[in-house]
Amino acid sequence: MENRKVLKSGEFLVSEIESKDVFIPEEFNEEQRMIAQTCRDFIETEVYPNIEALEKGDRELMKSLLKKSGELGLMGISIPEEFGGFGQSFVTQMLVAETTGTGYSFSVAYMAHCGIGTLPILYYGNKDQRERYVTKLASGEILGAYCLTEPGAGSDANSGKSSAKLSEDGKYYILNGQKMWITNAGFADTLVVFAKIDNDRVLSAFIVERNYPGVVIGPDEHKMGIKGSSTAQIYFNDVKVPVENLLGKRGEGFRIALSILHMGRLKLGANVIGAGKKAINDSVKYANERKQFGVLISTFGAIKHKLAEQVIRVFASESAVYRVSKDIDDMMDKLKTDCGDTGRAAIEAISHYAVEAAILKVFGSEMLDFIADEAVQIHGGMGYSAEMAVERGYRDSRINRIFEGTNEINRLLVVDTAMKRAMKGEFDLFGKAETLFNSLDNISDSEVPGESYFIEKSRYISNFKKVILICIHGAVKKFEKSLINEQEVLNNISDMIMETYVTESLLLRVGKMEMLKGNISVYKDILDVNLFDTAALIRKSAYEAVYSFTADETARAIIKAVDILTKVRGINVKDTRRKIADKLIEDNSYKF
Repeated sequence: MENRKVLKSGEFLVSEIESKDVFIPEEFNEEQRMIAQTCRDFIETEVYPNIEALEKGDRELMKSLLKKSGELGLMGISIPEEFGGFGQSFVTQMLVAETTGTGYSFSVAYMAHCGIGTLPILYYGNKDQRERYVTKLASGEILGAYCLTEPGAGSDANSGKSSAKLSEDGKYYILNGQKMWITNAGFADTLVVFAKIDNDRVLSAFIVERNYPGVVIGPDEHKMGIKGSSTAQIYFNDVKVPVENLLGKRGEGFRIALSILHMGRLKLGANVIGAGKKAINDSVKYANERKQFGVLISTFGAIKHKLAEQVIRVFASESAVYRVSKDIDDMMDKLKTDCGDTGRAAIEAISHYAVEAAILKVFGSEMLDFIADEAVQIHGGMGYSAEMAVERGYRDSRINRIFEGTNEINRLLVVDTAMKRAMKGEFDLFGKAETLFNSLDNISDSEVPGESYFIEKSRYISNFKKVILICIHGAVKKFEKSLINEQEVLNNISDMIMETYVTESLLLRVGKMEMLKGNISVYKDILDVNLFDTAALIRKSAYEAVYSFTADETARAIIKAVDILTKVRGINVKDTRRKIADKLIEDNSYKF
């Protein structure tokens, strides 16, 4: 994949790339597959046998399992070799996030430690901080947590009240405040804490050790799901934090927090794929064992519909996850060459893909909620029983739409960030949008008789992008600077953007699979159903947006264009879904 075309964040809205330019999971190398297998084995042998005890809130057991994973090297995947890790690529990090996503609340504790508990120090710490903390975090010798959220400051992180003042001798920051919803709070040794120094407008970040006098850990919260993970409030009462534990520069905390959230969103997008595949496996195995009316329920069309939809959504989401992961790897390499600092290069590359990070977070968390819900339904009454894994999976899934910034915040970020990137001149969004809007009467679906399968599908994606651009221009023209207050319209546009990015990623993956292995019949089935559904979703969202920003003749002209641009070839979705389900049923597990 040398000299492949790489798009900037959000640029997919106005540019096309070819299948040869994307990375797909079918290209994992032997080392990546071995690392994933090690994670799988750990979950199977160490986590599952202890899951009931973990669910009862055994902090010491969770702590010991985390440390054991560290001893096996699983905590050092993303850490450079100089700090005791393995320095693996971002694609490999995402594969590990996916694989450990099958581990229920262990996955939450593990990902919090390896991600938000460790990486702020790796990415923003100086050499001394990295040597003192990252080396021990990479081995599991110490465990980490991240303290941003406060009782009065959830989505609006910068409104937090925690404060830090320099001591008279200039050796310490005196930290006061309260943090809540802190994952791993019950046993973490190091805390990345955000507070404002003096009367600063923005946050600063500090590395705080658990045993500093004045650090008080509250009791674990009682939660709907992820019951095995320790979640508690932490209080800081005149805690003396050495000045050398300021992370990054003064006032850089808000930037650190936002950057780490981008990283967390991407990793969550991978994590939920693992959980989704686990729920699919539970679903098909049960459907292949349970009999009703004298036959296996896996023979029923209604069950096949559910199984096929589960597969389609996880396969599509997975396509998007690894597409952007490789883009991030390539940008990391470029930035590392430019700046020479691996940590800063990594976080700059991750932060660049903020649009895609928000897409993966929202689409992935909603994908998993759908799959987890259908898994319970396939199990019927048994699905509601705490004896079954799908009951735990259903409860655990719900937090993902709140974690790493709520889906409401992230939906707005998708549109807002893409538009801001375009305003900076990174790609021509508004010029193309205006041209399309001003030539509504000339819009056609540009179908070419006898066009090939992939040319036809690419044309559909290109048309969906035109619908998005037309709606963006119409909304901006109508609301101008007050568009930020029209959250319903922004949500409509965001939904169109997300569906288009994921469907395009799926198309590119199936196209590349044909290059690699030839027979891709069932994957074309997945793409056909996904595209058919996406067209309807785009049309509905566009209708809602259009009637919100215009009326009369203009509305009629736009709606006519939307109808043309969302027209796709009709398919027999019943038979197509059945073919997808039949493969799953025959394999008796997810092998797509």
